[in-house]
Amino acid sequence: MLSRQFVREHPETVRDAIERKGVTDVDLDEILAIDEEWRELKAKGDGLRQERNEVSSKIGKLKQEGDEEAAQEAIERSSELKEELQDVEDRADELESRLEAALLEIPNVPHESVPTGEDESDNVERYREGFSDLRELPDDVVPHYDLGEELDILDFERGAKVSGGGFQFVKGDGARLEHALVQFMLDVHREQGYEDILPPIPVNSASMEGTGQLPKFDEDAYRVGKRQDDDIDEDDLWLLPTAEVPVTNMYRDEILLDDDLPVKHQAFSPNFRREAGEHGTETRGYVRVHQFHKVELVNFVRPEESYDRLESLLEEAAAVLDELELPYRVLHMCTGDMGFTQAKKYDIEVWAPGDDMDEGPDVGGRWLEVSSVSNFEDFQARRAGLRYRPERHESADYLHTLNGSGLAVPRVMVAILEYYQNEDGSVTVPEALRPYMGGQEVIEGSAPIGESAVGAGERE
Repeated sequence: MLSRQFVREHPETVRDAIERKGVTDVDLDEILAIDEEWRELKAKGDGLRQERNEVSSKIGKLKQEGDEEAAQEAIERSSELKEELQDVEDRADELESRLEAALLEIPNVPHESVPTGEDESDNVERYREGFSDLRELPDDVVPHYDLGEELDILDFERGAKVSGGGFQFVKGDGARLEHALVQFMLDVHREQGYEDILPPIPVNSASMEGTGQLPKFDEDAYRVGKRQDDDIDEDDLWLLPTAEVPVTNMYRDEILLDDDLPVKHQAFSPNFRREAGEHGTETRGYVRVHQFHKVELVNFVRPEESYDRLESLLEEAAAVLDELELPYRVLHMCTGDMGFTQAKKYDIEVWAPGDDMDEGPDVGGRWLEVSSVSNFEDFQARRAGLRYRPERHESADYLHTLNGSGLAVPRVMVAILEYYQNEDGSVTVPEALRPYMGGQEVIEGSAPIGESAVGAGERE
C-alpha cells in the first residue's frame, strides 16, 4: 500500500497512477477528505486532552485553597471534556478504519520507465531469444492437449470427473517430465544463490492482504471452509494462489538487519486459482488450469538496489528457458496490464508452436506467459510490515520486495511437448532434463487403460 503521507502530499501522482492502471472504483477525493477530517480530529483531540489535563491539575489545588465552588466547576468541566474527547476519539477511530481500508484499494505507482497503455496490446517487446536457430518441426505440430492424450500422459477427462473442469491428471512420462522440470528449476536457481523453502499451502487472510491478493482479487482464490461471498476474517484460510504469498509473509511484522539483505528464497508449491471468467480456445488443455505447480523466486532487498535486482531476477528466471533451449520473448508491461501491486513488471513468454493465435510470432504458434518478474518497491512491505534496519542505531525502514516465477511448470510442459515434438508423434526430451529422467531421450507414451481405450467389449 501507499503511505497516507505520500497520498496526502502527492495526490496528482496517485490520481495519475489510478488512471494509468485502469482502476475505476477508487474515489481519491473522498480518501483525501477522510484524511483531512481525521487529522483535524486528531488535532482537536490533542487540544481537548491538554485542556482536560490542565483543568484536572487545578481541582486539587482549588480544594486545598477551600474554593469548593471553583473546584466543582472544574470537575464539571473535566467531565464535559472527557465526554467531548471520547466523541472525537470515536469518530477519529472510525475514520482511521475507513482510511486504512481505502488505502488498500489504491494501486501502486508505476515506475517512470513503465510505458503507458490500456491493455496487452500496448506492452513493449524488449527482446527475443532462441529464434535464430529453431529445431526442425513436423509439418503439422499437434497441439499439446491432443498429443498429451494420444501419448496418454495428460488426462483432462478423468481430471474433470474427479475434481471438475480445470483439473487434470498428469501420467507416466508426463508426470516424470514434470518432476524433472521442478528439480531442474530448483537446481538452476540454487546455483544462483537461492535458498529452498517449502511453504505451507493454506494461508490466512492477513497474508493474502500483505501481498495484495486481498481485498481486490478474492474471487480468483479458493477459500477453505467458507462460502466465497462470506465476509472475510483475518484468520480465514485460503489455498495459496502462488508461493509469493507465504514466502513474502514469512517475515511479516519483523525487522531484518542490513547484513541479512539481500534475501533470496525459492519455493516450489502447488498453486490454486479459480481463474474466474476465463474461457475459450486459449485456455484449453494445460494452459490455464485451477491447480498447477510452480517454482517461485522471492527477493527482499535494500530500496536503492531493487531496480538492479529486477534486471538480475529477469535473467535468473529466463535462464531456465535458455538451458532448455526453448524460444521465448520478454515484454515490458504497460501500466494498464502490469497489475495492481507492481511498480514495474516484465513478462517472460515462451513460444508454443501447436496453436496459431492472434498476436503470435511470425513463424506461427502462440506465446505463453511462464513468468511475471516484478518490483513492488515498498508497496507489499507496507501492507505486511516488512522492515529492515540500515544501521543498528538507526530507525527501521521499509525494504523492497520482488518476485518472479522460475517458472510456471505446466506452460513449460506445453512448450516442450509442442516444440520438441517429432514427426512420428514422440517428444524429444531436452538435453538439460535427461539427467533428471534417468537418461531418457524420447517420450513415446504408453498404452491407455480401460475399455474406453479400445471401445466396448474386451481388450484385444
